[in-house]
Amino acid sequence: MSGGDGRKTARNRIKPSTTTTTDDHRELRNRKGLRKERGKDQLRILDVNFALLGFIILTSLVALFFVFRSVQFTDADHPLPRVITPFPAPKIMDLDMFQGEHKESLYWGTYRPQVYFGIRARAPESLVAGLMWLGIKDGRYFMRHVCQDADDLQTYGWNKHNGRDYGHQVIIDHGMTLTTSFLKSKGNGSGYGGDWAVQVGVQYEKLIEGMPDAAHLFFYVADEGQNTLSLGRSVSDIDEKSLLAFGSRADVGDWEIHLKSTDDFEVHHIGLKTPHIHNLSDLVQGILGLQVRNFGHLELPDTSDDSPNILVYQITARTPFKADIAFVTGTNIDNDKVEERVNSLTGTSLTSQLHKKENDFDDKFKKIFNPSDKLDLESVEVGKAAIGNLLGGIGYFYGQSKILFPQPSKHRSDGDSILYWPAELYTAVPSRPFFPRGFLWDEGFHQLLIWRWDTHISMDIIGHWLDLMNIDGWIPREQILGTEALSKVPEEFVVQRPSNGNPPTLFLVLQDLVCGMKRNQFSATENKEMSAFFERSFGRLEAWFQWFNTTQSGKYTSSYYWHGRKESQTIFELNPKTLSSGLDDYPRASHPTDEERHLDLRCWMLLAADCMHSISEQLMNKKESWKAYKETAELLADFDLLNKMHFDEDYGAYFDYGNHTEKVRLRRQLVEKNGNQPPSLELVREVLEQPVLRLVPHVGYVSLFPFISKIIPSKSWILEKQLDIISNTSTLRTNYGLRSLSKTSSMYMKRNTEHDPPYWRGPIWMNMNYLILSSLHHYSKEEGPYRERAETIYNDLRGNLIRNVMKNYKQTGYLWEQYDQKKGNGKGAHPFTGWTSLVVLIMAESYSEC
Repeated sequence: MSGGDGRKTARNRIKPSTTTTTDDHRELRNRKGLRKERGKDQLRILDVNFALLGFIILTSLVALFFVFRSVQFTDADHPLPRVITPFPAPKIMDLDMFQGEHKESLYWGTYRPQVYFGIRARAPESLVAGLMWLGIKDGRYFMRHVCQDADDLQTYGWNKHNGRDYGHQVIIDHGMTLTTSFLKSKGNGSGYGGDWAVQVGVQYEKLIEGMPDAAHLFFYVADEGQNTLSLGRSVSDIDEKSLLAFGSRADVGDWEIHLKSTDDFEVHHIGLKTPHIHNLSDLVQGILGLQVRNFGHLELPDTSDDSPNILVYQITARTPFKADIAFVTGTNIDNDKVEERVNSLTGTSLTSQLHKKENDFDDKFKKIFNPSDKLDLESVEVGKAAIGNLLGGIGYFYGQSKILFPQPSKHRSDGDSILYWPAELYTAVPSRPFFPRGFLWDEGFHQLLIWRWDTHISMDIIGHWLDLMNIDGWIPREQILGTEALSKVPEEFVVQRPSNGNPPTLFLVLQDLVCGMKRNQFSATENKEMSAFFERSFGRLEAWFQWFNTTQSGKYTSSYYWHGRKESQTIFELNPKTLSSGLDDYPRASHPTDEERHLDLRCWMLLAADCMHSISEQLMNKKESWKAYKETAELLADFDLLNKMHFDEDYGAYFDYGNHTEKVRLRRQLVEKNGNQPPSLELVREVLEQPVLRLVPHVGYVSLFPFISKIIPSKSWILEKQLDIISNTSTLRTNYGLRSLSKTSSMYMKRNTEHDPPYWRGPIWMNMNYLILSSLHHYSKEEGPYRERAETIYNDLRGNLIRNVMKNYKQTGYLWEQYDQKKGNGKGAHPFTGWTSLVVLIMAESYSEC
């Protein structure tokens, strides 16, 4: 990965593997409610004597304080702090539409995105399965299991996956090609969730000197609830008996796992009793090392702990080699039926079913995304891989978030943190090796693709996220749930700050769904289910909206700023980062204050208000609510007011506002250390002039938010200025997409600290390019003097983005987190089939029609 530097960005860093080290650990990325105090043209309903009301409130609070101080709480009486109190409303996931057949159909899946191949159920203490193998690099064996950049694989990822019952993945590891195909089936007699099968194929592309002709695969099954697993009665004769393991669980009943292959192979095993499933590859690697040192054999010892909850099977075979592994449930009913189901999930029957599912995937992709005839076959295949790995990377997580809570409390877990309630999350992830967990602002972009593919999966994911809301309407922006997720993140980056928000991008998707209902895009059944979904989620959406409105508001009506900048400011930062915005080091006012006005947050709040207006008017028939949200949306869309607060006529651009000076720099100085450590030379920020309240003159993605929000009238001269910015190579245009910050900016490609290279200060990001393309497409259809120019720029930008993604995929085998603004090379995390998968919608020219 390029640019490895241990960045402290809004995404938490990757915890280094115990078997490999890398300096590329990044914490990569991590809005605003309408003002609590509104003018008479907003949400004010009653005329009251505010002086009297304020006096009553103040005296009541004082009285309550002394009453509280006089009461001695027992442990049982001690109330939960609000930050860890769930939102007091029925859960969205308890809706009928998410129960029954829907819930069972999604029970099993490839819901462990952090490993190259893993299966689990959507349950807190699941039976899990997975695959490891021994890769060879520079003549040495390395255990492959957890997705990590240090493995240096030529490519991997789900080339095709439908999000439900089928997936196909190709992994190329230094001359070895490994394929994994997944299939789910609900047969007669199956237990809850049905059965599933895995087809694994291995072959060496070419014989390399010193490379053995045998492959070593390790298939494992583990029970998170530590239920005992049983070995097949004759694992050594697996070619005849086929039974690898069996057991019983409350959710699926009795189950069995069978291994079948027409090729010759050996099987060795080990049974382990341990709760530590997340470091299984380290355990197995250690055992193999002992075997080699003691006996000279690269084989598991064929032993087992008493009552093991993990069984690992080493499958050794000459290549090419193919094997089928079948998991069947309900095995206590009829042995003949069980054998029949095993046969249907192995051999030619399995191969035939996989081919049919592959064809179904291809047909669905063509129907939904309708790739243009102008795209070649290779581009279409990359599009399939993008949506396939996004869907195949959907994960299920269960655990408790750690929340910053410095106040004394009986509920504190350790230090200054407190545990959220135990919660589950079903979500897509940005990157399987780097960010295999949920990120709130990423998820809205993910769902722009997923709702078009499968609205039920999309609503299921959104419902899970909204059910994480606390009583104040806050949702933790990063979800690090469970031991496997925690194992990827250093402890110091786990704690979430309840004062910080994240762009409410889920409103992008919700707005699309509401508009689709208006246009009769969905069936009657889908409309009914969506109406139920919006009715159940409306209270949570209102609370989320109001959380932004009351906690992120600025000093003036319709102004907003991302809170948290002052708290993170240090003497080592050139410009204090705005992690909660998702744009991390994008330059803001040099000196954070409550006078700031953040343009992007203002526009996110316009989206949220407009969406809430649509939901309350069209679906909920809540007259008072929709009027209030309409007034708020109209205020935020007021073109003259926007220009007064954020537009600079000299630049012809929109900017943030705040206490700012351009004359800052990083200079190496002696810094005193704590304790007995000697002072050291470090880069420290130097301010060369007094900051003043002003517009912050940095042209970039933030400048284009009014354009993205389509606030600018199609006949306004200001629209022409935005088109100038987009098309000018001295500002944002490159041959590979739009750079994040203009070359004219004093912060362009500047480091933020000694160890913090530029992130949103130049590189090209697909999510923002997609939003800008969507608006170019909109203005190219609007009557006005700039229509034809908008269309020309749209076609140029769309072509550049597609060509560059294709070029990089062909050269590297991956979609990337960002792209270099000078040469177009992929940078950052890879594979990154989170929002970079939006290239599929760009190919399909599929944008919001609201």
